[in-house]
Amino acid sequence: MTASYTERRPVLAPGRQVACLWTRHNAQESYDQLVVPDGCVDLVWSDAGLEVVGPDRAPRSVPVRGGAELAGVRFRPGAAGLLLGAVPVRELCDRQVPLAELVGAPTAERLGERLARARGSGGAAAELDAFAAALVPGWEPDRVVERAVAALGRVRGARVPDLAAELGLSERQLRRRLVDAVGYGPKTLHAVLRFQRALACARPGRSGLAEVALRAGYADQAHLTREVRRWAGVPPTVLLGLRGSDQPDTRRTPGRRRGA
Repeated sequence: MTASYTERRPVLAPGRQVACLWTRHNAQESYDQLVVPDGCVDLVWSDAGLEVVGPDRAPRSVPVRGGAELAGVRFRPGAAGLLLGAVPVRELCDRQVPLAELVGAPTAERLGERLARARGSGGAAAELDAFAAALVPGWEPDRVVERAVAALGRVRGARVPDLAAELGLSERQLRRRLVDAVGYGPKTLHAVLRFQRALACARPGRSGLAEVALRAGYADQAHLTREVRRWAGVPPTVLLGLRGSDQPDTRRTPGRRRGA
């Protein structure tokens, strides 16, 4: 069996808070998975149980057991309160925590029982979709955080003083609000979202680094290269599989995302 990773839109959970459902079938041989920051919080099901994976602040390599199947639901930046309630996201940065520690053993056990009856990782993803949807009633999104995330996610971004004033907050209040809800301050969140936009813009064999830098909102190709090294620990030709200004490079990393 070869390794495979798929994402799909939620059917029941709101797309406003849930970015995707995903499944991974791992190859028989163990390997190391590159995980890069994206500002999201994932609820992951595997043979290790149910775990909540917080936002990363640096790239990391995760050992992957051969033959494992996983499924997950990914909450958008700022939307993890749907799952975590009053627990600040900053407490989960760079951590992987059992779900029971955050929502209580009874809730985690009930979900675990449903997942145990699911048919493979696809069925598990459907159960996670239903679980996320059931969290929505009675939960009110933080509109200020939503607006801040949207503004910082634009290609041109937003100056922090201007954004704070627009939201009726001081810069200090804006930073505290975002760190609690996302795990990052505004400047870090903007950098991570721009990096993720570069991943989305990259089309191996069809895009060059200069083109991706322009479309993602970087000042130039050198800026893109510095930021990719910062967030992935490897050159963009390796992470993105794109051609540089001088010669092609078709190498690939094992993957881009958590949950392996």
